[in-house]
Amino acid sequence: MAVKWTSGHCSPILCLNASSEGLVASGAEGGDLIAWGEDGTPVGHTRFQGSDDVTSVLFSPSCPTKLYASHGETISILDVRSLKGSLDYFHVNEEEINCLSLNETENLLASADDSGAIKILDLENKKVSRSLKRHSNICSSVAFRPQRPQSLVSCGLDMQVMLWNLQKARPLWITNLQEDETEEVESPQSPGQLLNPALAYSLSVASCGNIFSCGAEDGKVRIFRVMGVKCEQELGFKGHTLGVSQVYFLPESYLLLTGGNDGKIMLWDISSEVGKKQKSPTKHTHRKNTKRAAYTKQSGNTSASVTDEEQGKILPKLSIEHGEKVNWLLSTKIKGYQNILVADQTSCISVYPLNEF
Repeated sequence: MAVKWTSGHCSPILCLNASSEGLVASGAEGGDLIAWGEDGTPVGHTRFQGSDDVTSVLFSPSCPTKLYASHGETISILDVRSLKGSLDYFHVNEEEINCLSLNETENLLASADDSGAIKILDLENKKVSRSLKRHSNICSSVAFRPQRPQSLVSCGLDMQVMLWNLQKARPLWITNLQEDETEEVESPQSPGQLLNPALAYSLSVASCGNIFSCGAEDGKVRIFRVMGVKCEQELGFKGHTLGVSQVYFLPESYLLLTGGNDGKIMLWDISSEVGKKQKSPTKHTHRKNTKRAAYTKQSGNTSASVTDEEQGKILPKLSIEHGEKVNWLLSTKIKGYQNILVADQTSCISVYPLNEF
């Protein structure tokens, strides 16, 4: 069972982020932003003028009290210790922002919006350094690659995934997810699922910087590898019966959390697959692999037997019947233990323990 963080929002929560010091920020419909302590108690609150939805929140890794938030077409920078007033704000996007991403050196902030554009904000000079326009529909997600501060990936409702280098205004590589939608997948699909277009909703880049995942409306999770100036799809698998709204790589691992419109949350270990070509980004992979059997059933079905894995199927290590469409998810340590935090169509944050991580 999940622990519920309540008494904060009164409308659906759209986004979450966690700081290195244990604080959690959540943004909701109507302009509400709340900071939470590790015990699930709200410690700060603000409501942005105009009541635009808060669509993305992001803590600075090097300065954990600094928080970036997108609301409508605006990006605000706040001090989480005093949320009432913004330290700074920028209005550089022409339409509603869907996602923010900070590069590793923290001098560039990317914001993806409904027009399909990605604005690259130079935080030192406080101006737009690049405007990346290639998506023909809503750009739903953008992510800088770890260890490569000039490189990022993006995806959108045009069913396209793109690789960018900020030295160029055009993408280095583009793929259309619809083209592989009819390929055979590793798990059975529901009767009508072929009709679902591969609208791309979410991206997450592993800590190594070369492997990234994409979740789409067709229920498929795709794993890509960056190979210089292009990418190759390494894996494609299904576990969700509806669209995959969220993907999230746990830090320093190839453990992948996915959340879907079917109300399910799943944990996948793709280390054995991507490890065939590249070593895992963590020195302790061998230890973690021995613990895979320790993930226990939580309100739903977990993985099948090892025999299935030997037959080449990719199966979830953990499956949680959350019951609500997932708007956002992440994993963070709370009081020393790894947990999954989930935002959905309700005004509560759900917290699930990740045992034996």
